Amino acid sequence: MASLRDIQNRINSTKKTKQITNAMQMVSASKLNKAEQNAKSFVPYSDKIQEVVASIANSGEDSNHPMLQAREVKKTAYFVITSDRGLAGAYNSSILRKVYRTIQERHQSTDEYTVIAVGRVGRDFFAKRGMPIAREITGLADQPDFADIKDLTSETVQMYLDEEIDELNIYYNHYVSAISQEVSAKKLLPLTDVSAEGKQLSTYEYEPNQEEILEALLPQYAESLLYGALLDGKASEHAARMTAMQSATDNANDLIDDLSLSYNRARQAAITQEITEIVGGAAAQE
Repeated sequence: MASLRDIQNRINSTKKTKQITNAMQMVSASKLNKAEQNAKSFVPYSDKIQEVVASIANSGEDSNHPMLQAREVKKTAYFVITSDRGLAGAYNSSILRKVYRTIQERHQSTDEYTVIAVGRVGRDFFAKRGMPIAREITGLADQPDFADIKDLTSETVQMYLDEEIDELNIYYNHYVSAISQEVSAKKLLPLTDVSAEGKQLSTYEYEPNQEEILEALLPQYAESLLYGALLDGKASEHAARMTAMQSATDNANDLIDDLSLSYNRARQAAITQEITEIVGGAAAQE
């Protein structure tokens, strides 16, 4: 049985751990509020640019823009959004598990796919397994601006235009609520699902012509989808970390209670033993 000193040391160390996890929980909760606002405020812009693209692309004229045309898939790119740090529960593992399983099922050779990694955890995961990484970015701010990821998104879209890749899929955690995040997998390029179905579209007059407008607008639209997914993923990351730290704090409280009970029982047993020894010693002198 552990000594009183050992139990007390464990109680003290657990209390210190609890202070850390509680502080991390409050920090993540503060970051979550801002990240949630960023994700929600970006939705109107994303919806509007999708409306404009759908209106022009479905104007009745056939567009030959490569971003709207499906072609034979010789190489697939996976745009994977993870975090730079751990301590976020299943936030990273759920994404990476799904991506890894998909790649194993769909591809027989590393020549058939490549990875674009956002976040150190994802980058390290693919690098350790010898999987090809075409682009990567780490160290993004907790509240990233579009300028922080502009180069990566434009390079990714250009890879498709240059036919380095024939399909782009994006994997990230979609923010549902503070306690719920879902792994989202979407095909981003080609933009074969730009549709006006179910929406009341405005009528636009544009110059000089459809092709030139789409030439400028479609890359911006694809880049906005990537940035919107990043904002969504950041909100999910802070929510997952807040939940994980709250769970760790609760577990620390439970452990402290159990250790305190063990300490009191051990102390009571030691006192009882001392009393027994005193009584036994007194009886021996009679």
